[in-house]
Amino acid sequence: MADPGPDPESESESVFPREVGLFADSYSEKSRFCFCGHVLNITQNFGSRLGVAARVWDAALSLCNYFESQNVDFRGKKVIELGAGTGIVGILAALQGGDVTITDLPLAIEQIQGNVQANVPAGAQAQVRALSWGIDHHVFPGDYDLVLGADIVYLEPTFPLLLGTLQHLCRPHGTIYLASKMREEHGTESFFQHLLPQHFQLELAQRDEDENVNIYRARHREPRPA
Repeated sequence: MADPGPDPESESESVFPREVGLFADSYSEKSRFCFCGHVLNITQNFGSRLGVAARVWDAALSLCNYFESQNVDFRGKKVIELGAGTGIVGILAALQGGDVTITDLPLAIEQIQGNVQANVPAGAQAQVRALSWGIDHHVFPGDYDLVLGADIVYLEPTFPLLLGTLQHLCRPHGTIYLASKMREEHGTESFFQHLLPQHFQLELAQRDEDENVNIYRARHREPRPA
């Protein structure tokens, strides 16, 4: 009887096994960062579901470096991070003594919660909540001392929504820190040069030429005397 040879299906499975993470449509990557004496273990869940929220962007690392180099004081401050993605900026603020609320769209909340659980001890203050700019920001108080955002200025249709959210969240004498990759094609420069200064006193706190990242500090404009 002739040998029928290897089964074509079995042969294909040996070359392209069915359960291989390499071919999965999503995967996780763990990275370690060190800021202000804290080691942060951050999980990034890449895939089509999270999109840009999955990764730690250069602007987030630049903002963390800035907080470290400038010794920004978070102790006893009420802090909120917008568009947190992985949550790395808000996590650092919590470890530095802030009472922090870390926010993003609902699809990113699970990733942020996992990173908070992995990095923030029980004694620190960090809560994770969904926030959609211009839609439900009014359910949050308007008395935050510090409002943080890293690489959240890149979709022009969201600019008015973000602006309204910043105006509501930041208390009268609070401070906003926004770190952004300066992508000309996304209107980022226009937001900081034209839109934001109409409502806030804005200054360039730091520029990273290598990464093309600017860090801006903004405060509410003082009301004009009557």
